[in-house]
Amino acid sequence: MTDMTGKVAMITGASRGIGAAAAREFAAAGAKVVLLARSRDAVAELAGSLGPDTALAIPCDVSRYWEVAAAVDACVQTFGRLDVLVNNAGVIEPVAHLAEADPEAWGQVVDINLKGVFNGMRAAMPVMLAQGAGTILNISSGAAHHPIEGWSHYCASKAGAAMLTACADHEARDRGLRVIGLSPGTVATQMQKEIKASGVNPVSRLDWSDHIPPEWPAKALVWMCSPEADEWLGREISLRDEGIRARLGLAR
Repeated sequence: MTDMTGKVAMITGASRGIGAAAAREFAAAGAKVVLLARSRDAVAELAGSLGPDTALAIPCDVSRYWEVAAAVDACVQTFGRLDVLVNNAGVIEPVAHLAEADPEAWGQVVDINLKGVFNGMRAAMPVMLAQGAGTILNISSGAAHHPIEGWSHYCASKAGAAMLTACADHEARDRGLRVIGLSPGTVATQMQKEIKASGVNPVSRLDWSDHIPPEWPAKALVWMCSPEADEWLGREISLRDEGIRARLGLAR
């Protein structure tokens, strides 16, 4: 495991799924963790299980920049620095065909999945640039690169987030920042239950056993903080890649 002792990691969407698993994994690696989520009780419970010296829970809606900026300020005030930002918060509901999609709901998904990533970067990057170092990890998806029926909001927002990864790397790599995306594949989380309930496309008809556990992308995220992942700067690492899985010791 990558040693994260002395490092501080902020994770959005930390109340469940990949975010909660990542919080546990970073803490196990020695990092202090700052946990952001709209679900106040769930994120507070997770922080409590990790311990007050290890974790700070902050209720936060990533679609609102001022809330994310306040969370970064609280992180620096509490732990003195910010070394890693994991932009994990994301939603997929409501799944709908383009011709039937509710415009307001469609835009809300973009606000979380795309603007939320921008808001995290915009709030964290000045702190990291002042430190001369930092890592930003954005959760991507195969949907960023392929159209999927009923997912126009998700595909478009994830494609935009992938471009933000490339833009941030282009602007800040020479100033000490590492920016990488992670495409985890299908993961056994609440989002997959929502996808299955929609029944609208082939992804919704996958068997539950086809999904990987959230601990796999969590382990990948910690590993991505090491120089071993530098060959992917500005790009995405796919957990569908058997070579990556072998490198991380992940197997069925």
